[in-house]
Amino acid sequence: MSTVDADGLTPEQLQSFNDNGFLVIPNYLSAAEVQSLLSTTHSLLDSFSLDTHPMTRFTTGDDDEKTKHVGDDYFLSSGNKIHFFFEPDAVAPPTSSEGAPRLLKPKNLAINKIGHALHSLSPPFAAVTISARNAAIAKSLGFRDPRCLQSMVICKQPGIGGSVPPHRDSEFLYTSPPSAVGWWIALQDATTGNAALGMARGSHRGRRGGHIVRRFVRAEGGTTFITNDGQQLPKGQEEEKEMEGGGEEGGFEVLDVKAGDLVLIHGNVLHESQRNTSEKSRYAYTFHVIEGAEGWTYDERNWLQPPAEGFSRLNDAVE
Repeated sequence: MSTVDADGLTPEQLQSFNDNGFLVIPNYLSAAEVQSLLSTTHSLLDSFSLDTHPMTRFTTGDDDEKTKHVGDDYFLSSGNKIHFFFEPDAVAPPTSSEGAPRLLKPKNLAINKIGHALHSLSPPFAAVTISARNAAIAKSLGFRDPRCLQSMVICKQPGIGGSVPPHRDSEFLYTSPPSAVGWWIALQDATTGNAALGMARGSHRGRRGGHIVRRFVRAEGGTTFITNDGQQLPKGQEEEKEMEGGGEEGGFEVLDVKAGDLVLIHGNVLHESQRNTSEKSRYAYTFHVIEGAEGWTYDERNWLQPPAEGFSRLNDAVE
């Protein structure tokens, strides 16, 4: 059974989230729900075609200055589609100037992630995303008009699942002021050596270095990071002053998350995930929620832009 109250988070859960910048909720999805999402994921991996795929590999370029940020049309147009992105280590470069990249693994074992509109285009994923319980969580977090975006399965394939360097989610899905919260749901166990999450506890607070000082945006020829010249802290945190050292000296706390568990991740908290060095895959489903109410603006420079109908409203599940 889920440990979420029917009315959203309990006062104790909310306090923990506000203090730490993340919250682990055990058994959020039932075994049947997890199996449904895993079966859907495997079906998607088996059925997508390579015939017209541009062989886009997913990387932010964060961990290697020589690695180009992902930013081709296949990536930039994925906000309202289901697209497939390869692990860099699963694709060999062309052997000649006229050659094409080639896979080093079977295609179903070569994908880094599937995204970014599973919550609106795949009924099994929609069922666990646009739901009354998620709307209740968002309400208890203070959202007035929570909007869902950037849903994806992160695959972390055996042996090659790449690490994700330290980052803050509001760098990628920036609103002014920042409002993003991530829902990260383990579909398989995520433990040390198997691409576990690492959280810098309390690093979302302004006095702990939780400012959004950079942004991941569209740019000529793709995407890039820029200095954020807008608001850097969510409403209610503007008065906090950053401490010297940024509050990151405590390092990352590695979470032990089981299949079906939900991790709520504050958009300003610093976090990372490890490389998968194990012989097992580590699938997770994640989506983000931003504030759509008046007083918050989703930036037109963000890499992901809303479809014509706008981002999905979580409150539609209860209205």
